Amino acid sequence: MTEQEQGDASPASSSAQTQPRKPRVHGLGGVFFKARDPAALSAWYGRHLDVGGQEWGGAMFGWKREDTGEAAYTLWSPFAETTEYFQPSDKPYMINFRVDDLAATLQSLREEGCQVLDRYEESEQGKFGYVVDPEGGLIELWEPGAE
Repeated sequence: MTEQEQGDASPASSSAQTQPRKPRVHGLGGVFFKARDPAALSAWYGRHLDVGGQEWGGAMFGWKREDTGEAAYTLWSPFAETTEYFQPSDKPYMINFRVDDLAATLQSLREEGCQVLDRYEESEQGKFGYVVDPEGGLIELWEPGAE
């Protein structure tokens, strides 16, 4: 174990070794990235790779959860290069992970010292919370709404 890994050890990770916990993330909810011309890029992907090109500008990939067998999906979507949606990150991408209990996940991350943003959104698609990784990348956590 490196010194950094030792420094990252916390009571939560120690207790996780004695009591297995259910994984917080159960799938990739989406990959979102900045593009100079999102519509043209989506059209190119649609024409050449059968990805994107849909009216809303992205693509939806259907799959089933391994643990429950429930239907699920992952989104792929280019955003305008000028979007502020990925802030406070300056990265040209944002990863979205699916979770079952957003409130509990965010609370655990706060307790572990992670940079959890006060930003919270709720819509017909579900609940969204945000955490910033150690390199400044924005991670969107998504608890899907009722299908």
